[in-house]
Amino acid sequence: MTTWHIHHGDALAVLPTLDPASVDLVLTDPPYNSGGRTQSDRTKDTARGKYVSGDAQHQLQNFVGDNRDQRAYTAWLSLVLAHCLAAAQPGASLLVFTDWRQTPATSDALQAGGWLWRGIIPWHKPISRPRIGGFKAECEYVLWGSKGPIDATRNPVYLPGLYSASQPRGNTRVHITQKPVDLLAELQRVCVPGGVVLDPFTGSGSTGVAALQSGRRFVGIEASEHYASVARERLHGVMVHPR
Repeated sequence: MTTWHIHHGDALAVLPTLDPASVDLVLTDPPYNSGGRTQSDRTKDTARGKYVSGDAQHQLQNFVGDNRDQRAYTAWLSLVLAHCLAAAQPGASLLVFTDWRQTPATSDALQAGGWLWRGIIPWHKPISRPRIGGFKAECEYVLWGSKGPIDATRNPVYLPGLYSASQPRGNTRVHITQKPVDLLAELQRVCVPGGVVLDPFTGSGSTGVAALQSGRRFVGIEASEHYASVARERLHGVMVHPR
Protein backbone atom coordinates (compact mmCIF):
# COMPACT_ATOMS: atom_id res chain seq x y z
CA MET A 1 0.00 0.00 0.00
CA THR A 2 1.35 3.43 -0.95
CA THR A 3 1.58 5.58 2.15
CA TRP A 4 2.12 8.97 0.53
CA HIS A 5 2.07 10.94 -2.69
CA ILE A 6 2.99 14.55 -3.45
CA HIS A 7 1.56 16.27 -6.52
CA HIS A 8 3.56 19.15 -8.01
CA GLY A 9 0.99 21.65 -9.28
CA ASP A 10 -1.63 24.23 -8.42
CA ALA A 11 -4.13 23.13 -5.76
CA LEU A 12 -7.12 24.28 -7.83
CA ALA A 13 -5.98 22.11 -10.73
CA VAL A 14 -5.01 19.02 -8.74
CA LEU A 15 -7.78 18.81 -6.13
CA PRO A 16 -10.57 17.97 -8.63
CA THR A 17 -8.54 14.93 -9.76
CA LEU A 18 -8.57 13.33 -6.28
CA ASP A 19 -11.03 10.55 -5.52
CA PRO A 20 -14.23 11.87 -3.91
CA ALA A 21 -14.73 11.09 -0.21
CA SER A 22 -11.22 9.64 0.10
CA VAL A 23 -9.72 11.92 2.77
CA ASP A 24 -10.18 11.77 6.55
CA LEU A 25 -8.49 15.06 7.49
CA VAL A 26 -7.53 18.23 5.63
CA LEU A 27 -4.71 19.95 7.50
CA THR A 28 -3.14 22.88 5.72
CA ASP A 29 -1.16 26.09 6.03
CA PRO A 30 -2.12 28.26 3.03
CA PRO A 31 -0.23 31.43 2.10
CA TYR A 32 -1.74 33.94 4.54
CA ASN A 33 -1.66 36.84 2.06
CA SER A 34 -1.16 38.96 5.15
CA GLY A 35 1.83 40.77 6.60
CA GLY A 36 0.56 44.36 6.57
CA ARG A 37 -2.23 46.66 7.70
CA THR A 38 -3.13 47.96 4.26
CA GLN A 39 -3.57 46.47 0.78
CA SER A 40 -0.32 48.11 -0.30
CA ASP A 41 1.56 46.57 2.63
CA ARG A 42 0.18 43.12 1.82
CA THR A 43 0.86 43.15 -1.90
CA LYS A 44 4.11 45.00 -2.51
CA ASP A 45 6.51 42.62 -0.72
CA THR A 46 7.66 39.03 -1.25
CA ALA A 47 6.84 36.25 1.19
CA ARG A 48 10.45 36.28 2.37
CA GLY A 49 10.28 40.03 2.94
CA LYS A 50 7.12 39.66 5.02
CA TYR A 51 7.97 36.68 7.17
CA VAL A 52 11.76 36.64 7.55
CA SER A 53 13.70 39.00 9.81
CA GLY A 54 16.22 41.24 8.10
CA ASP A 55 19.06 39.73 10.14
CA ALA A 56 18.19 36.11 9.28
CA GLN A 57 21.23 34.00 8.34
CA HIS A 58 19.42 31.47 6.14
CA GLN A 59 18.75 31.73 2.40
CA LEU A 60 15.52 29.74 2.23
CA GLN A 61 13.68 30.08 -1.06
CA ASN A 62 10.74 32.40 -1.52
CA PHE A 63 7.26 31.12 -2.43
CA VAL A 64 4.53 32.62 -4.60
CA GLY A 65 0.80 33.15 -4.07
CA ASP A 66 1.08 35.49 -1.09
CA ASN A 67 0.15 38.83 -2.69
CA ARG A 68 -3.65 38.69 -3.01
CA ASP A 69 -5.76 41.41 -1.47
CA GLN A 70 -8.27 40.26 1.13
CA ARG A 71 -11.25 39.92 -1.22
CA ALA A 72 -9.25 37.85 -3.69
CA TYR A 73 -7.80 35.75 -0.86
CA THR A 74 -11.27 34.96 0.48
CA ALA A 75 -12.64 34.00 -2.95
CA TRP A 76 -9.56 31.91 -3.82
CA LEU A 77 -9.45 30.05 -0.51
CA SER A 78 -13.20 29.39 -0.68
CA LEU A 79 -12.68 27.58 -3.99
CA VAL A 80 -9.75 25.55 -2.64
CA LEU A 81 -11.65 24.50 0.48
CA ALA A 82 -14.74 23.60 -1.57
CA HIS A 83 -12.61 21.17 -3.61
CA CYS A 84 -11.15 19.81 -0.35
CA LEU A 85 -14.72 19.21 0.86
CA ALA A 86 -15.45 17.09 -2.21
CA ALA A 87 -12.36 14.97 -1.50
CA ALA A 88 -13.27 14.55 2.19
CA GLN A 89 -15.21 11.73 3.82
CA PRO A 90 -18.47 12.64 5.60
CA GLY A 91 -17.52 13.70 9.12
CA ALA A 92 -13.93 14.56 8.16
CA SER A 93 -12.27 17.54 9.84
CA LEU A 94 -10.59 20.57 8.30
CA LEU A 95 -7.80 22.39 10.13
CA VAL A 96 -6.48 25.53 8.44
CA PHE A 97 -3.77 27.86 9.80
CA THR A 98 -4.14 31.64 9.73
CA ASP A 99 -2.96 34.77 11.55
CA TRP A 100 -4.90 37.48 13.39
CA ARG A 101 -5.29 39.67 10.30
CA GLN A 102 -6.81 36.95 8.15
CA THR A 103 -8.90 35.09 10.73
CA PRO A 104 -12.20 36.71 9.62
CA ALA A 105 -11.49 36.13 5.92
CA THR A 106 -10.36 32.55 6.56
CA SER A 107 -13.50 31.75 8.57
CA ASP A 108 -15.60 33.18 5.72
CA ALA A 109 -13.73 31.00 3.21
CA LEU A 110 -14.15 27.90 5.39
CA GLN A 111 -17.92 28.34 5.51
CA ALA A 112 -18.26 29.45 1.88
CA GLY A 113 -16.43 26.25 0.94
CA GLY A 114 -19.21 24.24 2.58
CA TRP A 115 -17.52 23.27 5.84
CA LEU A 116 -19.28 23.48 9.20
CA TRP A 117 -17.24 25.87 11.34
CA ARG A 118 -16.48 24.36 14.74
CA GLY A 119 -14.02 26.71 16.42
CA ILE A 120 -10.62 28.41 16.69
CA ILE A 121 -7.58 26.76 18.24
CA PRO A 122 -4.85 29.22 19.30
CA TRP A 123 -1.25 28.22 18.65
CA HIS A 124 1.09 29.91 21.13
CA LYS A 125 4.62 30.53 19.81
CA PRO A 126 7.11 30.85 22.71
CA ILE A 127 9.77 32.27 20.36
CA SER A 128 8.28 35.29 18.59
CA ARG A 129 9.16 38.85 17.69
CA PRO A 130 8.80 41.53 20.38
CA ARG A 131 6.74 44.61 19.58
CA ILE A 132 7.82 47.95 21.05
CA GLY A 133 5.07 49.93 22.75
CA GLY A 134 2.51 47.13 22.70
CA PHE A 135 1.68 43.48 22.78
CA LYS A 136 3.71 40.69 21.25
CA ALA A 137 2.32 38.87 18.20
CA GLU A 138 2.69 35.57 20.02
CA CYS A 139 -0.14 33.48 18.54
CA GLU A 140 -1.33 32.14 15.24
CA TYR A 141 -4.61 30.28 14.88
CA VAL A 142 -6.02 27.03 13.54
CA LEU A 143 -9.61 27.18 12.33
CA TRP A 144 -11.53 23.94 12.73
CA GLY A 145 -14.37 22.78 10.52
CA SER A 146 -16.02 19.50 9.61
CA LYS A 147 -17.90 17.96 6.70
CA GLY A 148 -21.21 17.73 8.49
CA PRO A 149 -21.61 15.91 11.82
CA ILE A 150 -18.64 14.11 13.38
CA ASP A 151 -19.07 10.47 14.42
CA ALA A 152 -17.01 10.57 17.59
CA THR A 153 -17.30 6.80 18.07
CA ARG A 154 -14.82 6.36 15.18
CA ASN A 155 -12.13 8.32 17.02
CA PRO A 156 -13.11 9.04 20.66
CA VAL A 157 -10.33 11.51 21.53
CA TYR A 158 -10.38 14.43 23.94
CA LEU A 159 -8.08 17.15 22.61
CA PRO A 160 -6.91 20.45 24.09
CA GLY A 161 -8.11 23.78 22.68
CA LEU A 162 -4.69 25.49 22.96
CA TYR A 163 -1.22 24.39 21.82
CA SER A 164 2.27 25.76 22.43
CA ALA A 165 5.18 24.94 20.11
CA SER A 166 8.15 26.75 18.59
CA GLN A 167 8.89 26.88 14.89
CA PRO A 168 11.96 24.97 13.67
CA ARG A 169 15.24 26.86 13.84
CA GLY A 170 18.75 26.39 12.52
CA ASN A 171 19.44 23.39 10.30
CA THR A 172 15.97 21.93 10.92
CA ARG A 173 14.30 24.88 9.20
CA VAL A 174 13.83 24.26 5.48
CA HIS A 175 10.87 26.57 4.69
CA ILE A 176 10.16 30.23 5.45
CA THR A 177 6.86 29.54 7.25
CA GLN A 178 7.55 25.97 8.39
CA LYS A 179 5.28 24.62 11.13
CA PRO A 180 6.52 22.34 13.95
CA VAL A 181 6.05 18.62 13.29
CA ASP A 182 5.14 17.99 16.93
CA LEU A 183 2.30 20.53 16.69
CA LEU A 184 1.04 18.99 13.44
CA ALA A 185 1.19 15.53 15.02
CA GLU A 186 -0.94 16.67 17.93
CA LEU A 187 -3.50 18.28 15.62
CA GLN A 188 -3.69 15.09 13.54
CA ARG A 189 -5.04 13.19 16.51
CA VAL A 190 -8.47 14.43 15.37
CA CYS A 191 -8.04 12.09 12.37
CA VAL A 192 -9.03 8.43 12.62
CA PRO A 193 -6.04 6.09 13.10
CA GLY A 194 -4.68 4.93 9.76
CA GLY A 195 -6.65 7.61 7.92
CA VAL A 196 -5.67 9.78 4.95
CA VAL A 197 -4.40 13.34 5.57
CA LEU A 198 -4.56 15.91 2.75
CA ASP A 199 -2.51 19.11 2.58
CA PRO A 200 -3.13 21.22 -0.56
CA PHE A 201 -0.28 23.59 0.40
CA THR A 202 2.39 21.07 1.34
CA GLY A 203 5.42 23.36 1.47
CA SER A 204 8.37 21.38 2.82
CA GLY A 205 6.18 18.42 3.81
CA SER A 206 5.91 18.76 7.60
CA THR A 207 2.24 17.71 7.60
CA GLY A 208 3.23 14.59 5.69
CA VAL A 209 6.08 13.82 8.09
CA ALA A 210 3.65 13.97 11.02
CA ALA A 211 1.13 11.80 9.17
CA LEU A 212 3.60 9.05 8.31
CA GLN A 213 5.11 9.03 11.79
CA SER A 214 1.65 8.38 13.24
CA GLY A 215 0.82 5.57 10.81
CA ARG A 216 -1.49 7.66 8.62
CA ARG A 217 -1.34 8.10 4.86
CA PHE A 218 -0.65 11.43 3.19
CA VAL A 219 -1.60 13.26 0.00
CA GLY A 220 0.15 16.57 -0.63
CA ILE A 221 -0.02 19.27 -3.30
CA GLU A 222 2.73 21.86 -3.76
CA ALA A 223 2.98 24.57 -6.43
CA SER A 224 6.74 25.17 -6.00
CA GLU A 225 8.94 22.63 -7.76
CA HIS A 226 11.71 23.34 -5.25
CA TYR A 227 9.56 22.76 -2.17
CA ALA A 228 7.83 19.72 -3.71
CA SER A 229 11.32 18.22 -4.10
CA VAL A 230 12.22 19.12 -0.51
CA ALA A 231 9.00 17.51 0.74
CA ARG A 232 9.58 14.29 -1.20
CA GLU A 233 13.12 14.04 0.18
CA ARG A 234 11.86 14.51 3.74
CA LEU A 235 9.07 11.94 3.35
CA HIS A 236 11.43 9.39 1.82
CA GLY A 237 13.43 9.60 5.05
CA VAL A 238 10.52 9.10 7.45
CA MET A 239 10.30 5.93 9.49
CA VAL A 240 6.69 4.82 8.97
CA HIS A 241 4.90 3.48 12.04
CA PRO A 242 1.97 1.29 10.93
CA ARG A 243 -1.10 1.29 13.14
